[in-house]
Amino acid sequence: MKFVDEARIKVIAGDGGNGCLSFRREKYIPKGGPDGGDGGDGGDVYLVGDNNINTLIDFRHTRTYTAERGSNGGGANCTGKRGQDKIIPVPVGTVATDRQTGELVADIVSDGQKDLVARGGKHGLGNARFKSSTNRAPRKTTPGTEGDRRELSLELKLLADVGLLGYPNAGKSSLIRKVSAAKPRVADYPFTTLHPNLGVVSIEPHRSFVMADIPGLIEGASEGQGLGIRFLRHLARTGLLLHVIDLAPFDEHNPGEAAIALMRELERFGAGLTDKPRWLVFNKMDLMPEDEWQQKLDDTLSTLDWDGPWYAISAVDGRGTAKLCADIMMTLEAKQAQEQSGTQDTTDQNENEP
Repeated sequence: MKFVDEARIKVIAGDGGNGCLSFRREKYIPKGGPDGGDGGDGGDVYLVGDNNINTLIDFRHTRTYTAERGSNGGGANCTGKRGQDKIIPVPVGTVATDRQTGELVADIVSDGQKDLVARGGKHGLGNARFKSSTNRAPRKTTPGTEGDRRELSLELKLLADVGLLGYPNAGKSSLIRKVSAAKPRVADYPFTTLHPNLGVVSIEPHRSFVMADIPGLIEGASEGQGLGIRFLRHLARTGLLLHVIDLAPFDEHNPGEAAIALMRELERFGAGLTDKPRWLVFNKMDLMPEDEWQQKLDDTLSTLDWDGPWYAISAVDGRGTAKLCADIMMTLEAKQAQEQSGTQDTTDQNENEP
């Protein structure tokens, strides 16, 4: 299936039904009085998260979604039927923004989450509503109001714990193939990864995390070079970035200088990516002797002036990947425990307040 992570749609909520102008007419009941009922409310439009959907490709074929209009009111104080809501299934991770105002309308982060994106119109009032002691036969009614009409931009941001970052052919796809069941394309030429991939890395039963692989970046990506930076949004939700560095590049570029250039592209993109925790993963240690590998590793660390976590691996034969994944799992679990502890402390504080 073709991976599509952007779409534009139009959503139209249902209009409210009009109020009814009616008077009671029955034999032996003269001057029965007004009995016009109210109209029904218009249907709303909702986005609902669905784990069974992986892309936004369906929105390339259907672009307009309309909820049902509310029915008009009737005589004998009959209220019109409410319009049926329009439910739009979307992949988990979808963000909807109003194209005219830029307002964030919905952020779907879980299966079954239901967010209102267009509200239906209100019902009109029938003439029975306007009866009073001084106006026994009102002929006034009100029409239903229009439902919301919006043009939305949909963006899919993959939900992953760890994101892979690096130049083309750095070995990101090979790494995710080695540590998970994901099978992205791997070849000996640049840009073999054309769309993001997700893989579940299982450490042991009930201990796993999700890893995201995106197409490689090159210098000038923020200006549209290569595949550009359009896929970087998929790293915005990750808690940890793994910067995969190729110490045996096919074009013999300097690994340290390439890593610095890539970080400049992240800074231009923004979205807080440079503030996320980042580990360096030096790949392809199987392609050179140990002494040569160690020399290149030392030179690159010196160029980067790096004092954070780093790992040396071979994504082909798996050397170093077990420790890398185990440390990632422990880091994610510690972060989760810290967040839960902070939430519990806040709850206890609120309960103790007078």
